[in-house]
Amino acid sequence: MRNGSQEAGRRGKKKKIFSAKMQKKLVVLFLLVLLAFAGLSARLFYLVRENGTQYQKQVLAQQRYDSVVIPYRRGDIVDSHGTRLATSQKVYNLVIDAKVMLGKEEYLEPTLQALGQNFELDMGQIREYVTTHPASSWYVPLKRLEYDQISGFLEAQEKNTNIRGVWFEEEYQRQYPYGSLAADAIGFTSTDNQGSYGLEEYYNDVLNGINGREYGYMNEDLALERTVKAAVDGNTIHTTLDVNLQMIVEKYLRKFMEEHQDKNTPGNGADNVGCIIMEVNTGRILAMASAPGYDLNDVRNTQSLLGSKKVEQITNAAGYFEIRNTGTIITQETLDAMSEDEVYLNLNNLWKNYCITGTYEPGSTAKPFTVAAALELGTITPDSTFECNGALEVGGYTIHCHNKNDGLMTLERAVAKSCNVSMMKIAQTIGAENFVEYQRIFNFGLRTNIDLAGEARTASLVYTADKMGPTDLATNSFGQNFNVTMIEMITGFCSLINGGSYYEPHMVDRITNSSGATVKNIEPRVLKQTVSESTSALIRQYCNAVVEYGTGGTARPAGYKIGGKTGTAETIDPVTHKRSETDHVVSFIGYAPAEDPQIAIYVVVDRPNESHQGDAKYATAIVRSILTEALPYLNIFMTVDVTAEEQAELDQLNLENTYYETTPEGDGQTPGGEGDSQAPEGEGSGQTPGGEGNGQAPEGEGDGGADDGSDTVDTDVPINPDIQ
Repeated sequence: MRNGSQEAGRRGKKKKIFSAKMQKKLVVLFLLVLLAFAGLSARLFYLVRENGTQYQKQVLAQQRYDSVVIPYRRGDIVDSHGTRLATSQKVYNLVIDAKVMLGKEEYLEPTLQALGQNFELDMGQIREYVTTHPASSWYVPLKRLEYDQISGFLEAQEKNTNIRGVWFEEEYQRQYPYGSLAADAIGFTSTDNQGSYGLEEYYNDVLNGINGREYGYMNEDLALERTVKAAVDGNTIHTTLDVNLQMIVEKYLRKFMEEHQDKNTPGNGADNVGCIIMEVNTGRILAMASAPGYDLNDVRNTQSLLGSKKVEQITNAAGYFEIRNTGTIITQETLDAMSEDEVYLNLNNLWKNYCITGTYEPGSTAKPFTVAAALELGTITPDSTFECNGALEVGGYTIHCHNKNDGLMTLERAVAKSCNVSMMKIAQTIGAENFVEYQRIFNFGLRTNIDLAGEARTASLVYTADKMGPTDLATNSFGQNFNVTMIEMITGFCSLINGGSYYEPHMVDRITNSSGATVKNIEPRVLKQTVSESTSALIRQYCNAVVEYGTGGTARPAGYKIGGKTGTAETIDPVTHKRSETDHVVSFIGYAPAEDPQIAIYVVVDRPNESHQGDAKYATAIVRSILTEALPYLNIFMTVDVTAEEQAELDQLNLENTYYETTPEGDGQTPGGEGDSQAPEGEGSGQTPGGEGNGQAPEGEGDGGADDGSDTVDTDVPINPDIQ
């Protein structure tokens, strides 16, 4: 019993956590803390009473009251004379701040009245929005107004201080002063300053700048002060384009399309027409255009699609997406029935630059390259001759020439008359391995790296030596069964005629900042030596003969000697994958003047809207018209007597009134022949791997003689399936 009482007593003692002594100490500590808080409170009260205003100013001065983005201005794109091809103009978005407008009773009516007098607005809708959204500070009823559209409101705002709650947000709108001019080369931008296609995309980072920002703060006197971090504007790119040459080129491409519109079948004058003018000794592009075109200020206007052939996206045998020409002409009825995705697909096809993305078989324009390779290798000499009996047996197949039993052909005459048999015999002396090697030297199958977005890859559209059989070697010799782009052809051709220097083609030669200071100079670059000067001189001699007495006589402008080569190529049907007997790509590649080439010109007409397409005159006529105006403009003087008929033609053109003078500051404003078509008979051998292309590949292509426009020979030789 006693033990139980002791245990209970011990438990009772354990319940006392603090002793009396400890409790006294805690009371003292509590009183001290209470006194400290009382002292701090008294001190705080004193500071607020004596220095409250000063501290309030300091706090307010550190508060950010507003932050406004200051947009940068995207750099201009100008031609070689400084004429603006693309520029950015400041525009204004109308912003309504309902919270401020309703801040005082006397603000609402004057502000609404000023808005109604100066802008085309539904004022009932504006009033309803303001009154039903009193806390709103951001309502944008109008966008991208020019300054003269807002100036009236700004004047009213200055006169009446009760006009409140309206301000204008600044931004820049991309504009193209010449509309569709050089659309393929320039490209366009989206609303967020991102370039699409052409120079706008390739030089996007150069053209774009850095946004600035404006901050508002309260200073020590409670006055609002602003701190501005200025925007950094984009750089300007100075292109090699000449706006006058560009206008000349586009005028005649457009004329061709108009004259051949609905000529044989409904639709455009051709599927595509392209032209490039390049400086022979620098690689500078002076003009680049294709048709049909589109308006850079209204790129989504579907009316630009009318007359074109509709394209569709399919999955090919390899499981990859492929864009295929359906052959259906886009009419307004067709357009109305197209889905949004179909419209966008066809617009994308329109926006592509045919001069760098379209692939096709070059046909007889490839013959100077074959001859140059053999001369360099020494397998032939300038004195070599070739017997042409109209056809040649190769690999068990008969491949024809449009020249019928011409007999003994000199090397010059073989080029001038575009003899297939001679080219095949020359290729046999070269051999497959050397032939393929020289294609690489001339840059076929490789990108030129021109400074434009979207250049096509053609590596899979040419043969490798192990895939090239004797028939393939024969057909490749005159431009069959391999694909190229226009930029590949003209760049390689310039090296053939300028002494062998392969210049990298370029569209921009200088970059300047917003102050006009030069940031970068882009000098011509020689990438390699393709042929010797002696071979180059011979190629010029042979190409001069093409125009003098061969297949290209109708390309010569009055008063000038030029050189060049014609080409005609059958296309491939995208459905049957067989060579078309009616559809052709015709071309002419040349230079002027003949004695000392300064410029090269290349015109390609893809399926002219004619019943008989296989005639190079459709290309040579365009070349002649362009050079007739371009050469005098470039101060290249006539060296040949002009006939009375030619003089009458020149007088009718009235060339002295053709051009508008441009200024360095950029204020200037301007706004018949021989065909060549032959095709081998029989079947070919090895094929190249598949790749992207434009769906055309001629089967045996040659040039009609100077007196007989064209001679297309039917053939059974199979096409290369990988360039369809």
